[in-house]
Amino acid sequence: MAASPSTARVINDRLALRFLQDEGPLTAGQLKSLTGLSRPTIADLVERLQVSGLIGVVGEAGAQRRGPNARVYGIVADRAHLAALDVRTQGVSLVVADLLGHTLAEASLPIDAGSGTGPAVAAAVSLLERTAAGAGASRLHTVAIGVPGLIDPATGDLRDSGLPGWHRSLVGALQDRLSARIVLENETNLAAVAEQRAGAARDRDTFAFLWFGVGVGAGLFLDGRLRRGASGGAGEIGFLPVPGTGGLPSNADCSGGFHSLAGSAAICALGAEHGLPVDEAAPSPAAAGVVARAVAAGHDAFLDALADRVSVGAAGVVSVLDPGCVVLGGEVGLAGGTELASRVAARLVGLNPLSTEVRPGELGGSAIVRGALLTARDRAQDQLFAPRA
Repeated sequence: MAASPSTARVINDRLALRFLQDEGPLTAGQLKSLTGLSRPTIADLVERLQVSGLIGVVGEAGAQRRGPNARVYGIVADRAHLAALDVRTQGVSLVVADLLGHTLAEASLPIDAGSGTGPAVAAAVSLLERTAAGAGASRLHTVAIGVPGLIDPATGDLRDSGLPGWHRSLVGALQDRLSARIVLENETNLAAVAEQRAGAARDRDTFAFLWFGVGVGAGLFLDGRLRRGASGGAGEIGFLPVPGTGGLPSNADCSGGFHSLAGSAAICALGAEHGLPVDEAAPSPAAAGVVARAVAAGHDAFLDALADRVSVGAAGVVSVLDPGCVVLGGEVGLAGGTELASRVAARLVGLNPLSTEVRPGELGGSAIVRGALLTARDRAQDQLFAPRA
């Protein structure tokens, strides 16, 4: 069945807006070439989108050209403002951006574990409000939040999984204080989104992203889609039973699982065994500093031992999913770079018959807030880029 005229207009508008998002400002002629639409259709489309406030004239194409055909159109970036938050046990980092995802302001705040739920929530909310107001974005359209916990896929709520109380209370407080749409997502999933859209996995539709920070986790992209699992727990590889830990994890404690081999505390202990200094006062996780020093010093023994540990967990993921590519992400993955990734790749050859490329992540700890910003931008544009017929 052919689309109705009103449906066709909406489809064409969204197509043009996506090209303006991906390619940048364009002339009507360029939009015609990219979309394959007729000149009259493009003219109607451009007028309609200007009236809606979604696009505007941002310049002219060339000094020799004049008139309507020379006008360059772009998305109105301040049509909506976004915020992205990376909420961890030790504090919160955030970015405020425009509709195109351009950063307007950044801020971060450490939060002491003993500060209590109320003060912690108040401090985080105040930080966002101050930062947004200072960037001229006091009315936010969409806020995306990355948290280290399980998100219920049915409700979108953060499940109670032993996290600080202020994490769960923060979402409700933001919903009460802001008119913005609030989107909650697991931090590792957001980091995987960022690496897939703007990092090491840009050319991959299927890959496994392994996060190495304070803890360990995985983000799973299969056939171009992020997979969360039936309960939102896909990728909880900290609980993966592995040899070498001296025990087994339980349903309430990942000690004895892969976390005990490759979490920050375990890597720091391994570094101390190899004579590497551990700076506990360094920004979290301290393990990233240990790995960076090992790479700089060419400490092969430590890097080999760490690769032995990482490859055990990676082999389990590869055996089940056959992703073809594993990205070592987080602060530790970035610090290890190709020195660690190449060692893990070599060990996987001996552990598993499935051909698997191993790449270092490119974004490190910033991947969470980057992924949250991409998610906020997508959600906002999905809503705004659907003009009424």
